Amino acid sequence: MSDSGLNIAGTSSRDSRASAGIVSFQNGGKNAHTGSVTGSVTGEKHRVLPILVRPASGKSNGEAGKLADQPVVAGAQKSDNIVPKEIDKQSLVYILRSGLAGGVAGISAKTLVAPLDRVKILFQTNNPHYRQMVGSFKGMFRAIKTIYHNDGVWGLYQGHSATLLRIFPYAGIKFVFYEQIRSFLIPRDEYETAARRFFSGSLAGVVSVCCTYPLDLIRVRLAFETSHKQIHYGKGKILHTLKVIYNEQPRFSYTTGGALRNETVLTRTMYNLTGTNIQFFQAVSNFYRGFIPTIIGMVPYAGVSFYAHDLLHDFFRSPALAPYTVTDDYVPPGEQRLTKSDSSFDHRRPLRVWAQLIAGGGAGMMAQAAAYPFEVIRRRMQVGAVVNSGGQFYSGLQTAKQVFLERGLRGFYVGLGIGFLKVVPMFACSFFVYERCKTYLQI
Repeated sequence: MSDSGLNIAGTSSRDSRASAGIVSFQNGGKNAHTGSVTGSVTGEKHRVLPILVRPASGKSNGEAGKLADQPVVAGAQKSDNIVPKEIDKQSLVYILRSGLAGGVAGISAKTLVAPLDRVKILFQTNNPHYRQMVGSFKGMFRAIKTIYHNDGVWGLYQGHSATLLRIFPYAGIKFVFYEQIRSFLIPRDEYETAARRFFSGSLAGVVSVCCTYPLDLIRVRLAFETSHKQIHYGKGKILHTLKVIYNEQPRFSYTTGGALRNETVLTRTMYNLTGTNIQFFQAVSNFYRGFIPTIIGMVPYAGVSFYAHDLLHDFFRSPALAPYTVTDDYVPPGEQRLTKSDSSFDHRRPLRVWAQLIAGGGAGMMAQAAAYPFEVIRRRMQVGAVVNSGGQFYSGLQTAKQVFLERGLRGFYVGLGIGFLKVVPMFACSFFVYERCKTYLQI
């Protein structure tokens, strides 16, 4: 059939058979009606997806046209002009889908690195049982081996149940707010700047921390415990930890002013406003120890992570690298991006697996290096009632001074090597799962 030609339905208005959806093969001047094609416009390049039907040989042109209008493939559409409904980025549907994608990404990433996270917390909080192992990768492996020997595999995941309770809403809220804030600050490509990208990520991180901080404190306290008499509470472990934190006494008591005299104006004002509810205020404030350094540290942490991720995406999407790093143009019908947006950010094709993992891992490494000292201060404050003499609670500045006196500047980077080992795969997994979930959810 070297001299044959192929006419697809709808390509010529002069051919009544083509308008009826007939595929005709011309061979030696004779037309053989072999079937029909129904198509649907999909993706960015308006590709026509053929759907085969039964041959119509032996039928007249009119009968063949009727057969062509009756698709036999399950799920095929009768009309070629059906366009999927777009999803507004501020709609509840988009918010729920992006929140689900973020939550799944967070759970996947945290589960992947849970054992390393446990060891890092033990090192950061200067746990007396693991103090001699701090400072080397060999010590990290010794710590993992010790935990496994004492508590088995589940010891490496101690506190992980609280992590999952926290990470799903935390990651979901973070990604939802990032998408919403980004669409407000960067509605179109000409608004893309480094400052807007950084601020979008920072604000999203701060909001997510404000909503889920008590769960993070509970997780750290569970991961910190190494005394078997304290941690073997079975299913009631989380409830026991809640009671312990709630009943811990602060570093000063509310009398007629006494010890409050040396406190800040804000602290004195808050205590004066609570009046007879002071005991409840003290108990609730126990769940927010380390909150201020957390917020301060979250600004560079979340800001740098999202900014670096977008920057690495730009690098991999450059004209020289795009043929090797970006997925093919073909988009399956169930994976079309339906987001209504004027920004190319919401319509770009995903990176290939290896490129996406590198972009996520690189973003995590830069974010960890930028915010690690604040994380050390936060962890020490969260376990202050356990490790400080007399169970005293120190402020952020007092805790920083204590860390400096113990180890100098190096004390603010204790466990950073483990942090990199943990953060690089965690961020790589998180961003990869989030981007793929967005594709599958068509947002």
